[in-house]
Amino acid sequence: MCRLYCRTVLFWVLGVCSFTANADYRWQDPHYLIKAFTQVALRNEYSQQGQVVRRWEKPIRVWLDHHVGDKGLHTDLVRMHITHLSSLMQRPISFVSSPEQANLKIVFTQQRDWKAQVRQLFGEKAEKAVHGAVCMANFHVNGHYEIERASVIIPVDQARMHGKLVACIVEEITQVMGLPNDSDEVYPSIFNDKTPESLLSGLDGLLLKMLYSPKLKSGMTESEVRPHLEKMIVQWQGDGTIKAASREIKRGELYPLLGY
Repeated sequence: MCRLYCRTVLFWVLGVCSFTANADYRWQDPHYLIKAFTQVALRNEYSQQGQVVRRWEKPIRVWLDHHVGDKGLHTDLVRMHITHLSSLMQRPISFVSSPEQANLKIVFTQQRDWKAQVRQLFGEKAEKAVHGAVCMANFHVNGHYEIERASVIIPVDQARMHGKLVACIVEEITQVMGLPNDSDEVYPSIFNDKTPESLLSGLDGLLLKMLYSPKLKSGMTESEVRPHLEKMIVQWQGDGTIKAASREIKRGELYPLLGY
């Protein structure tokens, strides 16, 4: 049912952008891929100082907290995206039936209430970041830099007004997987505000695969990560993974649903 509904309201409600037909494939260069990983995974929005690998090591349990209508639509969109993420990351992600069971909470709210939601889930300091933002996310790590819990807040009316509902769902949930930074130096990517697409690019899919490679561990530094990435990329060049990335990423359910 939601598939038909999604198609009907696609351009009116979701504000979906199309993929650029002639994408710039410089991102397939090995040096570009390493730089992109460094910018997105080992930096963060508020500090460009070097960070360490932060990722989930335990199963991810999702609770959807609805304060608005269209619950079925939002649930289906989230389900499609987390199923895709789970496949890319090779990590189990599932819905749970109560907030107490969850370590990832996704709140669908209204613009008038979202400052209160941000204060409740992220703390008072985070309120300063609300100005100019369309949606927000945050995660917490333990002493080993393993992500233990995360929250995403989407003020639906505001996201729709900006044509960013799908983009908010995709970008914010993906960022709390351990890719927290936006960068104008990474393109095409949902982590670049100048990229018009709402869904993961082939480059984004490779970044997720890098982050959740068995060769990497939470807490690794940039210098520790680099040799593993270099070997990984050489292997991917040989087996065609990089060349096929833009085609393979479109296996996610959202892509045909939204007309890609």
